[in-house]
Amino acid sequence: MAIDIRVCELLAARLCHDMAGAVAAIANGTELLDDDDPDFAKEAATLIGDSARTAARRLQLFRYVFGFGRGAHAGPPPHVLVSEYFAGSTIVCDYPDAVRDLEPEWQRLACGLAFIAAEGLPRGGQLSLDTAADGLVIIGTGAGEGLPAESCAALTLSADAAELTSRSVCAYFTGLVAQGLGRRLVVTVEPGVFQVKSEASA
Repeated sequence: MAIDIRVCELLAARLCHDMAGAVAAIANGTELLDDDDPDFAKEAATLIGDSARTAARRLQLFRYVFGFGRGAHAGPPPHVLVSEYFAGSTIVCDYPDAVRDLEPEWQRLACGLAFIAAEGLPRGGQLSLDTAADGLVIIGTGAGEGLPAESCAALTLSADAAELTSRSVCAYFTGLVAQGLGRRLVVTVEPGVFQVKSEASA
């Protein structure tokens, strides 16, 4: 599958942005370890530990969603990647056995959908993955307007590569993953609830 170089550039920018905060926090915490106050140094060590775990969780999920080469997956299973990614956040994601039993390519799509669907729950809420007749479905429930319009357009591949931004590029990539599985993504958004479902390509 050929991918526009602009998509690659935006994807790299987005993933680096998502990692920068956690890495910077580790660096800041390291500088504070030299403080003469032992309590302050202890707090700095806690900051480093928390930030390192956050960085590791993000990297593991990103590697699977955006770097999976359809070979053997090294690392935690996909449902664990999703669970750890949302650990400590206000979002809970249900990843049932039916999804866990799918082939790795489909679980890659499931992880990508969970990552993107989180954008529709800025104040937290519930994500529910499940299998469907044509593959997968994820439902997001929580306060707010749901997925932004640019993410919806990117998921359904109705957005041109030239229209993408660093905010919408991951959704576009997820749409490409679905396309590679012979599916297209259909998005339904209502206040308080939204759904992304895979359907057989025409």
